[in-house]
Amino acid sequence: MRPEQLVGDVRAEALKGHAAMLLFSASVAGSFSLGALVANDIAPAALNAGRFLITAVVLAALAMVIGGPGRRGYRRADFRAPWRYLLLGTLFAGYFVLMFEALKTASPVSVGAVFTLTPLLTAGFAWLFLRQLLNGWMALALAIGAAGAVWVIFDGDPGALAAFQLGYGEAIYFFGCVLHAAFTPLLRRLNRGEPALVITSLVMAAGFCVLLVYGWSDLRAIQWAALSPLIWFTLLYLALAANALTVLLLQFAGQRLPSSKVMAYTYLTPAWIILWELSLGHGVPGALVLPGIGLIALALVMLLRQD
Repeated sequence: MRPEQLVGDVRAEALKGHAAMLLFSASVAGSFSLGALVANDIAPAALNAGRFLITAVVLAALAMVIGGPGRRGYRRADFRAPWRYLLLGTLFAGYFVLMFEALKTASPVSVGAVFTLTPLLTAGFAWLFLRQLLNGWMALALAIGAAGAVWVIFDGDPGALAAFQLGYGEAIYFFGCVLHAAFTPLLRRLNRGEPALVITSLVMAAGFCVLLVYGWSDLRAIQWAALSPLIWFTLLYLALAANALTVLLLQFAGQRLPSSKVMAYTYLTPAWIILWELSLGHGVPGALVLPGIGLIALALVMLLRQD
């Protein structure tokens, strides 16, 4: 194979990875806008229990059919140390419950801005659990992105920022993002060679068990047959698009792009949420938040240029 042909193939694969991450970020953003529509109509624990159950079943089926590198299905070794899945499932379930609690009062855009703090928080947990250090360029990009997120969270109001007048929903979701940030490096630390589909399906199954216990009273009180079509649509979207599909997209992109570029697409979330809100007829945020959106976009560009 000629060198120029090899370079062309590498670029083509990289473009596929970027396309996958664009779809990933758009799918994740949809969960914020759709979640806000139903957050006050169904208990977060009950909604996410259904979501985790559907996702676990779908991913388990994919693990049996697609499998991972050199294998399909499950092995006895995958079920050793089940406490790993319980811990990871608890963190993941806690994140989603707090997210939907936040969406009861906070706007999808401001919640999405809080989400862009996750890479910075993840970097801290990556040092704690994996002793991974950031280079200067990535640290600067994450700091700029965090500054933009803070600007959006406080609606571009310096007075509110100075007084730290943080909304209840944004504060609740920040703690959820701490759980999510801890989840990511712990998933790598606790993985014992299980393929992505296998470990993710087991984490989702464990998360379902956690939510089943935590939200049992809510689950019993719900008349599932009487739920509105919007709630059912949101539940299926969350399970199939925002969970199952994104696992596949991350696995696909992670084989074609450096981790810094994969992480960069987190910063597209507020922009995609604005587009989702426009498509749903909810309008756009005020002009005061645009500088914050600009800083988040700058962080995205910096991370995408990182080699």
